[in-house]
Amino acid sequence: MLTFQSVILGVLLGGLYALLAAGLTLYFGVMRVVMIAHSAFLILAAYLAWYFHRETGIDPLVSLVGTVPLFFVLGVAMQRLLISRLRAATLTMMSVLLTFAIALLIEGLLGYVFSGTQRRTQLSYSGTSLDFFGARVAVVKLIAFGLAAAALLGLYVLLKASRFGLALRATIQHREAAQLAGIDTNRVAGYGFGLGLATAAIGGTALALDTTIYPSLHWHWIGPLMAIIVVGGLGSVPGAAIAAMLLGLTQSLLQLPLGTTWAQTVFYVALFATLAFRPQGFFGGRLAQRF
Repeated sequence: MLTFQSVILGVLLGGLYALLAAGLTLYFGVMRVVMIAHSAFLILAAYLAWYFHRETGIDPLVSLVGTVPLFFVLGVAMQRLLISRLRAATLTMMSVLLTFAIALLIEGLLGYVFSGTQRRTQLSYSGTSLDFFGARVAVVKLIAFGLAAAALLGLYVLLKASRFGLALRATIQHREAAQLAGIDTNRVAGYGFGLGLATAAIGGTALALDTTIYPSLHWHWIGPLMAIIVVGGLGSVPGAAIAAMLLGLTQSLLQLPLGTTWAQTVFYVALFATLAFRPQGFFGGRLAQRF
């Protein structure tokens, strides 16, 4: 029964990982940018959701009405005002340094405004759980998974069934060819960056439902998320989603014999194995071209 419980929790965790990794994949796909600050924006969104609930008493999910467009605009502005000014020859390396600095700035601002005290959102359904074939599943985890699944479905539909999605996929697959086809790749890159940051707003709000947050929490997330996009194949959204589900499930199962701390090493073992044996990722390549 404990194994079944771990499988359920692993699937729910994998869904959240998949949403967050999709944003990182978009950054790298459209501009070859390694966005270290993605997890910092995730924690920023969690703080905004917590603060919204504390001040209004309204469910933090409602805060998405404001944070999603806000983060989209921030993403577009960051790409156009900062990222696009970096030299193409050193873009990937310099983007690491730039976004690392942004992550430190966000952490510092959160610590200054909210202090380093740990915060947790207290909701009427926080302690509620449902019985699923003998496994107890927290309602907040189901809501977070549903939010992640809905966001991923919306992202999939946007990329597959819209002109913008076609232009974005063309830019990811071959930027120069997309330019020759008449696509304004600079504008697409800006919107793609904004879309990636919007996923952080959704993921951060989902995280705020069931996680104790503090300013430096983003360092806990950036390692696993980077491992996911490397294992899944850089630039492959479906690959990142598959890797997220598999690694999330594996982490949950390993918590039984190893404990929480050691179970998280699965991400770094998978990262090492990928770089050693298949640097292009285990689920990228053909998937990236088809998506």
